[in-house]
Amino acid sequence: MTFAAIVLAGGRAERLDGADKASVEYQGRTLLEHAIEALADAAEVVVVGDPVPTTRPVTFTRESPRYGGPVAALLTGRDALLGSARTLGVLAVDMPKVTPWTFRRLRQAADGRDGAFLTDADGRRQLAGVLDADRLDGVRPEPEAQHGMALRTLLADLDLALVPPVGDEGHDIDSWADLRDL
Repeated sequence: MTFAAIVLAGGRAERLDGADKASVEYQGRTLLEHAIEALADAAEVVVVGDPVPTTRPVTFTRESPRYGGPVAALLTGRDALLGSARTLGVLAVDMPKVTPWTFRRLRQAADGRDGAFLTDADGRRQLAGVLDADRLDGVRPEPEAQHGMALRTLLADLDLALVPPVGDEGHDIDSWADLRDL
């Protein structure tokens, strides 16, 4: 398998009053369904979060301890993959405007590099990207250091392309106002 993906869906969603982001609806579908659709090219998808109904078969898992942050979730998802993948997609569940086309652009931008990530309109890296699986494994910290680690710390030594958003694809939903405004 060449491309597998991990959806990060296990955060606390404090600015959404603790709602399960994966189950929040946008345009008649859950945010998780939007994320899974964005990863249509992935041979396998692992969702790091609580199980919710999906239309495509996925593997659900949780980081331990819960709420370990994006690094712990990403690496837990990596460990839960059933097959081996050369390229890993990673997507936060709260980015419903990301599409399969977005991930095709990211994969193209990552060619010859360690990965590529989408930015928001201000150029800040978002939690939508692709990583070379071997390079990710090469910077993997010890388990006790993963919990609470910032993703930028994990990825600091990797050669990553930054890909500007097209339209609203770089927006994420952190609050009810974000959902309303999108």
